[in-house]
Order: sequence, then structure tokens, then C-alpha cells
Amino acid sequence: MGTLRGRGMMDLIRTSFTAEPATGPALARILLEQVAGGERGATLRMARTGPAVAFGRRDTVSPAYGEAAAVAAGLGHPGIERLSGGRATAYVGETLVLGLTLPDREAARHTVQRFDWVSGIIVSALFRLGLDASVGRLPGEYCPGDHSIILAGRRKVAGLGQRMIPGAAHVGVVLTVSGRDRLREILDPVYQALGLDWDPATAGALAESTGGPGIEMVEEALIDSFGREVELRERDLDPGTLDVARERSADYLSPLSGPSTAPLRSGE
Repeated sequence: MGTLRGRGMMDLIRTSFTAEPATGPALARILLEQVAGGERGATLRMARTGPAVAFGRRDTVSPAYGEAAAVAAGLGHPGIERLSGGRATAYVGETLVLGLTLPDREAARHTVQRFDWVSGIIVSALFRLGLDASVGRLPGEYCPGDHSIILAGRRKVAGLGQRMIPGAAHVGVVLTVSGRDRLREILDPVYQALGLDWDPATAGALAESTGGPGIEMVEEALIDSFGREVELRERDLDPGTLDVARERSADYLSPLSGPSTAPLRSGE
């Protein structure tokens, strides 16, 4: 199943880890395993973030990865390894992370279908907020991809990535609501350390426009947009899954980034 069109049921989890960012990707992997194994149905996690630089799989095999992670940590943004995506992005200001996990016995066949579906839902939500959003790729954008979310044809405000295992697929989204200048300040030295060319002017945030929406408005619009496609059922994260995610979180910390012992803060 590539998507859940036709009013399928989907659980909504809104647990955030603003003070322990590596727990987020650990949880994403656990949810992917649970959905693939039939222990859990289709799930959407929408969470707020704390400061971090989220490195993609292509970054983690780079000889410069350790140096880039040290640069990020020195700027107060610990490095983590996210489940999907090819290149680094940063969590700054108000940033939302979405993780959509779908059961699919032929996940590899439906990669583009999922990208199209999820990016379309996000653009619809931003339209309803009065924002000129589109899907595409900007020359020189960070973490480049054909399904980036572009604001006013000039600024990237979100990136999408996927990860698949037998039986399920995960679509990850990082959406920058505010903090455009900080995003550029963090990514520029990190990309220099990785030896990657990019154009900082392409990095944007939803709130850079006059009267831009706050994070609560964006969350409500996204829930409404997904709710037009599927039947959402908000649920708390069960304690057992949370415990395992915390146990595994160290596996998702970048080199030179120390583990956090700060307490969990739940998303509103």
C-alpha cells in the first residue's frame, strides 16, 4: 500500500523530545519495525524539536562526518543521525518533524507515490494558511531533493526523505516554521566542513513572510490536511516503546555529541 487514500485509519502521535533529540530517530526506527511486523498500524508522528543538526546517511559515510559533527556541537546543535534523508539539515527556532510510517509489502514500488502524496498534503496545508507553497528542487538548496517544499518559488522550508524495510516505509519531513537566519548560520559551517557547495539564500522558514503562521497554526493546518485524506486517531506513545527508544537513542548520536539526560517534554 503506497498511501492510505480512501479514509484509512492512521494513529497520530505527538510526543516530542526537545531536550533529547537522538530519541526522535530512534523512535522512528522502532515505529517502522512495529508497522512492518504488524504490531502497529499506519502512524503519523508530528513533533517539535530542540536544537540539533540532523545528518543523513550520505553524511555519515563521509570522511568529514566527525569534523562536521564537532562543528555542529560547537554551535550548540548536537549532531544526530536521522532515519531518512541524504544530507544535513538543522533544527532551529520552531521546527516540526513529521514521520509517516505506512505498511507496504511492496514498499520500493511506491516510493514516488508516497513522496507525491505527502508533499501534496503539506502544500495543501500551507495553502490554507495563505502561503505560496510548491513542490520542487531549488538550485543550491541544502539536502537537495525533487520533493522539497518551496515558499514563493525562492526558499526551501521543508525536505522529505524515505526509509524502507521489508513490510513498511517511513517518510520523514523536516519543516522550518521560524529561524531562517539561524538555519543559515548553522548549516553554512557544517556544509563547509562536509565539503558541500550550497546557496544559503535558498534556506527559508514559513514565518519569514509578513504575518507568517506560528507553530500552533501550522500544526493545526497539517492535522486538518492529513485528516482530509485519512481518519486520524490521536494516541499517546505507550511506555514500553518510549523506554526502548530511549535505550536506543545513543545509536543515533553523531560522533563527539554527548548524550542528553534532560527529561521528556511532550508536544502540545
